Amino acid sequence: MPSGNCLIQPYKQMKKSISLLIIIFCSIYAFSQQSELGVFLGGSYYTGDLNPYKHFALTKPAAGLIYRYNINSRFTFKINAYYGTLQGNDAKIKFNEKRNLSFKSSIFEISTQIELNFFDYIPGDMEHCFAPYIFAGVSLFNFNPKAEYNGKWYKLKPLGTEGQGTSIPDAPNPYSLTTVAFPFGIGTKYNLTKNITFGLEWGLRKTFTDYIDDVSTVYADPSTLSSENTPISALLADRSFKDPNQTESNTGLQRGNSKTKDWYSFAGIILTFKINNKTKICSAYNQHKVNYNKK
Repeated sequence: MPSGNCLIQPYKQMKKSISLLIIIFCSIYAFSQQSELGVFLGGSYYTGDLNPYKHFALTKPAAGLIYRYNINSRFTFKINAYYGTLQGNDAKIKFNEKRNLSFKSSIFEISTQIELNFFDYIPGDMEHCFAPYIFAGVSLFNFNPKAEYNGKWYKLKPLGTEGQGTSIPDAPNPYSLTTVAFPFGIGTKYNLTKNITFGLEWGLRKTFTDYIDDVSTVYADPSTLSSENTPISALLADRSFKDPNQTESNTGLQRGNSKTKDWYSFAGIILTFKINNKTKICSAYNQHKVNYNKK
């Protein structure tokens, strides 16, 4: 039979090891409890068939809410809820003025992202108060393109301007107004005080839809659009400036480029406030720290 001391010693060692693990875990937990809540104020813009190249063109005001969870000094988990407006206009962008298409759309996005700080950064720590960063994540967004005709704005998806919902052969399927995107970009943040952080951020969104602007494929037959959708569908589908002597329609000619998808972006300032100002120590730490120090 093993002696009592033989059983007691492994028990003490196991208890000491467990206490050490709990202390380490609680130290990590305490350090990670740095949360921030804040606002985003800036602008939103779109690139796509009606604006292939010009970043920040037709930028409109945007705003949002931000929650940050600082995992450590290099990594931050972030949740965003942003709202803005996107706009495209052939006449203003001067890319394909003859086509003469235009649209506007509200954009609402909810996203989760990971920020990677280039320097050690701790919110509220004035010694580690500045860091440029990059970020990437995934977002779910909603849009709803509209176009103006005779002073009235029409929602374009129900009109099926490229033949959606008609008997036209090979017409595209109706598109979804809610879909997924991959946000990524750059930013910088700086602790103004122990409780307030100021930042600048520019983020692009790679989407998987080509219909933020309601433009993707070819011109549909206007007579079919007029009879099977509505006359306003045919009017908004083809707003091109034509030669006065042109008698045939643009049916089958290129309206957009279906091989490239639309993008949208948010850029602006971020102001966040710490909502966990005191370091949290889990109760297990206080319970076991004395035991760990015992011989």
